[in-house]
Amino acid sequence: MSLIDDLQWRYATKKMNGKAVQQEKVDYIVEAARLAPTSSGLQPYKVIEITNPDLKAKIQPIAFGQSQIQDASHLLVFAAYDEYTKERVDATFAQQEQERDLPAGFSDAYKNQLFGTLQRQTSEQHFAHAARQAYIGFGLAIAAAAEQRVDATPMEGFDNAQLDELLGLPALGLRSVTILALGYRDAENDWLVNLKKVRVPKEDFVIRHN
Repeated sequence: MSLIDDLQWRYATKKMNGKAVQQEKVDYIVEAARLAPTSSGLQPYKVIEITNPDLKAKIQPIAFGQSQIQDASHLLVFAAYDEYTKERVDATFAQQEQERDLPAGFSDAYKNQLFGTLQRQTSEQHFAHAARQAYIGFGLAIAAAAEQRVDATPMEGFDNAQLDELLGLPALGLRSVTILALGYRDAENDWLVNLKKVRVPKEDFVIRHN
């Protein structure tokens, strides 16, 4: 099977059957998100993995009652940095230098230039940038789920502030961006499962300058 076949198979599952997804499949999906490219390798987001039924029950009303929240096997909450601090940037480059066997301070020129740019931006601009980085990992997680034949529902339909408070994200310097519900489709009760996948035709999607 090819990635294109996997993406043809997947859809935004509207009704899940409650069946558990094997942890090794979830680990594979999370690893795809971890390996995603990010600007300057900053990886400015975390993935919160949730299986606790009581916690999912509390999240459901925050997500406007969507049934997938409780019927899913796992919820993956993608949460981005609320701002780029010097400590976070320093830690990223220190790790890069250590794992690449580079001398301490090897990246200082680039790091200082980068942080100088960040210092001229607001914390809201920082979060907007970090959230865009999180979406890259989010997209790869969706593709990895399709490869593993795990159904997934990408969700932006929830109250971010309420979810942040419930999960204690402000204390971690994080803000929620998206939720990915993982599970298996309830084919008999999902109105979307048998409908044709509809996308913009390729000739209307691609703009070529040859």
